[in-house]
This record gives sequence, C-alpha cells and structure tokens, in this order.
Amino acid sequence: MDTLLSAMIPTLVVLHLVVAPYTKVEESFNMQATHDMLAYDIFRRDAREYLSAHYDHFDFPGAVPRTFTGSLLLSRLGAPLITAVGFQYAQFIVRAVLGLASSAALLYFKHRIGLAFGKPTARWFTVLQASQFHVIFYASRLLPNMLAFPLTTMALAQLIPHPDSKKQGERYVTAIAWLTIATAVFRSELAILMVTVTLYGWLVHRASLPRIIKLFSVSFVLSLLLSLPCDSYFWQKPLWPELWGFYYNAVLGSSSDWGVSPWHYYFTSALPKILTNPLTSTILIPFALWNSGTARQTRALVVPSLLFVAIYSIQPHKEARFIFYVAPPLTAAAALGANYIFSRRKKSYLFMAASQIIAGSVLVSFAISTAMLLISSLNYPGGEALSELKTLVTSLSSPEIQTAAVHTDVLSCMTGVTLFGQHPYWPGEHGSAHETVLLTFDKTEDEITLRNPLFWERFDYALAEDPGKPLGRWETIGVVEGFAGIEVLKPGKPVRNEDIEAAQQQQRVLGRGALVKRIRSFVREKTGGWWVGPRMEPRVYILRKSRESEAK
Repeated sequence: MDTLLSAMIPTLVVLHLVVAPYTKVEESFNMQATHDMLAYDIFRRDAREYLSAHYDHFDFPGAVPRTFTGSLLLSRLGAPLITAVGFQYAQFIVRAVLGLASSAALLYFKHRIGLAFGKPTARWFTVLQASQFHVIFYASRLLPNMLAFPLTTMALAQLIPHPDSKKQGERYVTAIAWLTIATAVFRSELAILMVTVTLYGWLVHRASLPRIIKLFSVSFVLSLLLSLPCDSYFWQKPLWPELWGFYYNAVLGSSSDWGVSPWHYYFTSALPKILTNPLTSTILIPFALWNSGTARQTRALVVPSLLFVAIYSIQPHKEARFIFYVAPPLTAAAALGANYIFSRRKKSYLFMAASQIIAGSVLVSFAISTAMLLISSLNYPGGEALSELKTLVTSLSSPEIQTAAVHTDVLSCMTGVTLFGQHPYWPGEHGSAHETVLLTFDKTEDEITLRNPLFWERFDYALAEDPGKPLGRWETIGVVEGFAGIEVLKPGKPVRNEDIEAAQQQQRVLGRGALVKRIRSFVREKTGGWWVGPRMEPRVYILRKSRESEAK
C-alpha cells in the first residue's frame, strides 16, 4: 500500500505533464536556455561571438537576468535519454526530469513524516498532497520557483520534529544549508524563509547559532562559486543574477509593474487554492494546532511557514507560485490533524462522522484537481497552434516548396511556442520523412516594424491573435481556441455568436477547441440540450500568405 501511495505522486506529476505539455511565458527563459544548451555547444573559446549568435537570451534577455544553473543541470541530466530517443521529445524529457526531482523531494518529506509520526500520518500526507492541483501541476514547469522547490522541500523536511532536541537542533542547521543554496542560486526572496526557520530553530529548539552562521557561510560561498562562474560565462559579464533580482524587485520595487494585490491575498486566496482541500486550511491545520496531542509538532511546521508568508505579503506584487514552498509543511500539519481524527473513528460517532467527511473531502479534492487540470490544458493556444501549423504546412504545401517562413506573435510565444517546438530536431537534422518543409521563425515584437507592409512580404505563414494585424493578403487556414470561462447552456439556448460562426466553418477550428465542441454537442444531444463546461474563444489564428504561385 505504501509503495502504491508513494508511486502516486510521480505518476500524477507525469500525467499532468502529458495532459498539459506546453508552457507559458514565465517558463520561457529556462526552457529556451535548456534548449540552447542541448542544441549547441556550451563551452567555447570564442564564447562571446558563439553565444550571441546561437543563444536566445541575447535577443530576449527578460526584465532581469536569470541563472543558467538550473537549465545547465537539467540539460546534462536529460541529454543521455534525449540522445537515445530523439530530440523531438526533449521538451517533455527535461520537464519530466524536473518533475521527478520535485516528486523525489516530496517522497523524502513523506519518509521523514513516517519516521517521526508513523506511517498512517505519512499516508495522509501523501493523499492530501497528491490531491492538490497546483504543486503537482507546476512540479515539472521550468519556473525559477520550481527549480528551487526540491531544495526548499528538502530543507523544510528538517523541521519535522525529532524526539532528541539536540538532533533536532542539528536538523535546523541542515535546513539552513539547503535554504542558503536555494536563495543564492534560484530565488532571493527565500532569504525570508531562511530567517523565519533560523529564528524558530534558535528560539524554540535551541539550535546552535554559531553553527548556523558557520554552515550558512560555507553554503553561501559554495553557492556563489556555483552561480557566479556559470552565469557570468553565459551572460558574458560578471553577474550574480539573484542579486540583480533582489535589487529589481525589493529595492526598485519594479515587480509592482506586473500587478499589485492586497496584503491579505496569500492568506485569503492563494493558500486555500494551493492546498485545494477546503478542510485543510479551515479545519485540519487549526485542529492540529489546538489539539494538545499534535500542537507541538504542528507548530514546528506551521509557524516558520506562515511567518514567511506574512512577511512576504509586504511585497505588493503577489503570485501563488511565490509561496509554493510552504505547501508540504502545511500539508504535513493537516495530515497530523487528519490522522488524529481518523485513528479515533471507532471511539465515538463524532470521530466516525468527522473521518468520513475528511475522506470524502479528499475525493472532492481529486475531482477539483482533475477539473482544474483539464481546464488548464486549454490555456496553451500558442503551443497547439504551432503543432497544428506543422501538420497544415506538410499537407498544404506543394512538392516544390522546401522552406517556409513563419511569424509568431506575442500571444503565441506567451502560450506555448518554444524553441523545442520550433526546432524539434538536432541542428542539421531534417526530421522525419513526412516533414518535407523546413520552417524558419521570427518573433519580432516592435510595433513600428509590424506596421511596415514590406516586413510581412517575407513570411509564408503567421500565428496571430488578431488576424488583421499581418499586413497584406492572408487566408485563415486554422483557428486555435482557448479557455474563456465556464458556460451553462440550457435546452433551447443557442451557443454564442462566435460558436455559430465557428460551427459553420468546423474544419477551421483545430486542436482542443474542436474536441471541446464535439464533446459539447454530444453532451447536449444526450441531455436534451444541457451543457456545463468550458467556454472556448478564438485565441490564435493560423494564417497563410495568399500568393499567385507557391513555388520557391
């Protein structure tokens, strides 16, 4: 049973990857960097000229420089398997490597829970964690936060109490070492979590402050020795990325340019969503803190985590992924409460009823997570459009055409177009026999350039949010739709105007939008006209240049 439960986490991570294989703009830096490290040389004597000519970050550096450490590690770990099975699977493989690393960290956390609190509590942790959508969904995504997630999970596992207070103090020292690496290399805001863990370990468990400072210093120096040479080389200038990130976000306050949320957002919105199960934050954690049999163990997990969230709430710009790190310890606290109640289910009707409600809430959480996964998979029209374009080019092009130029707009690049998708084969390789046309891509964003009719003359195809933006004569050969909310259709109620128009040209709607339409039609036919499900709207138009002759 324990083996099956343990296998559930990596299995679900890979399943989420299969259902939603495309990426968003937040992942683009690490995704493109990993591609470049796999596709091109890494270390060369003519580094400046070679890197600037081949590596994507010289053309699209982002708001602040990011570390290459995670991408370098993923590319080296994934390279043997990619070489064996083919470059067309590279994006899936590098994401799977990260997802399995995150899964391994969660299973280590489970193991420590089992040693400290017993296997039943570890089982509750597993089912509660596996039924949470966000951590499982994002575990394989190349976000800086998720690159740090395995390290923070290993660190926070050290907070699980040990009966020997001296050994527990040593664990806090180990936790600081892991957090130092995660902070210095991947996410500077984790310094806050490092401080809250240090304070709790020092004040409550009498962790040796001199030892903490010593190990912090050693870990910090090692982290700099890892990040500075690596990132200075790839950026071709002396650079410690997380120092720049701290200056940009904390000193300049520039992160507010991406949106501002109220101070209570993490507590009232983000944490309940991350934990998914409505009983986790409202019943199980409060009960575990209140109950004398679990209070001490629970405080060690909850207090440093929530203190980190509270302090981090001062930062105006907030996103749920910024606090994913606290999901495992908070889930462990909920598992303590759940196990305490469930283990006493035969002692009273009250405990029996509560146990049934908790078990039912886990099933509800799995259902919620499944629905969220299916809906989230509809949010990557750029990736779908690129995949559909390749099929269309092969089927529509005449034998004389050997190359075709494609322009991808901002929305397409933000919702799934990656270098892995654009170039699914090793450099110099032409791909499979049925892919006879070599596609070249352009991601120009400058509005002045895009308003020049001559700019568009060199393109054969375009992926565009607005089909009127590419200048000249173009025909729409496909439309990829995206999620636009939940709709409720009653018997006799027609679909909205966009759906009527799309239904009249069903062959033009491609990808998952077409699948949703077929499912909706089937369900309405079987239910007498009822439908409750995703509402889809056109997101990316696949356009083909109208030419007198296609021959090149």
